Amino acid sequence: MELTANAKINLTLDILRKREDGYHDLQMVMQSVTLADQLTVAPAQGEEGTALSDLHFLPTGGKNLAQMAAAAFRAATGRGGEVDVSIRKRVPVCAGLAGGSADAAAVLRAMNGLAGTGLSLEELAQIGERVGSDVPFCVLGGTALAEGRGERLTPLAPLPACYITLCKPPFSISTPQLFSRVNVRKIVRRPDTAGVIAALEAGDLAGVARRMYNVFEDVLETRRLAEINEIKSVLIDCGALGASMSGSGPSVFGLFADRDRAQEACDCLLESYRDVFLCAPAGPNV
Repeated sequence: MELTANAKINLTLDILRKREDGYHDLQMVMQSVTLADQLTVAPAQGEEGTALSDLHFLPTGGKNLAQMAAAAFRAATGRGGEVDVSIRKRVPVCAGLAGGSADAAAVLRAMNGLAGTGLSLEELAQIGERVGSDVPFCVLGGTALAEGRGERLTPLAPLPACYITLCKPPFSISTPQLFSRVNVRKIVRRPDTAGVIAALEAGDLAGVARRMYNVFEDVLETRRLAEINEIKSVLIDCGALGASMSGSGPSVFGLFADRDRAQEACDCLLESYRDVFLCAPAGPNV
């Protein structure tokens, strides 16, 4: 079975409180994009399944999120055998774009088809909670409000048609370290989540763009923040209606109403960065 695993961006990311279990309650407006990995999932040729990709440093066995998803599916349903997963990576890793989670979600959808279990996407999303916080959203896709650790999802009106320029600078950011720096009581700037949801309902792209924000930007190291802001400046100078960091970073994206301006931003960023992509919003999975 061949599947597409769409990346995601965070139109908003807010941290509401730290929970007694040590995790944080989040509130995020998440959006699937057409930047995607391509997966092939087939019954395993050996006793144990593998997860092979064109990136040699990714794990190939049970520690790969794709194989973790397969194991979670078998544990939850008692159905489905070992599978071999082949991944053609296009979504950068450790980028705040949920590439690994998208692959895991695709495997859940594939195993549902291969095993003939007939589970709904909502049921698959519940299984995905066992694998990672972004997996439930990646199972459903589209545009959604994600709450809790990201597992409580409310579908939203779709992001209006637009073009998205994405850029990942050549460094990674530790998500646990970012969370350790967050003092919820001292968060000053927050996204206008309610305003973004209202703008989505109104089909107001500019209204969405000017209300976007990611509170993680305020706890970045100074040198990392400077580079994030430089990328945002390039996007805005090229005509982006708004720009923000996605997830825990370091990827930055801008929303454009005009394709030529989005392409101009890509061309400008490609002078300094390798991982630059022009994509568009993607709808929910079916």
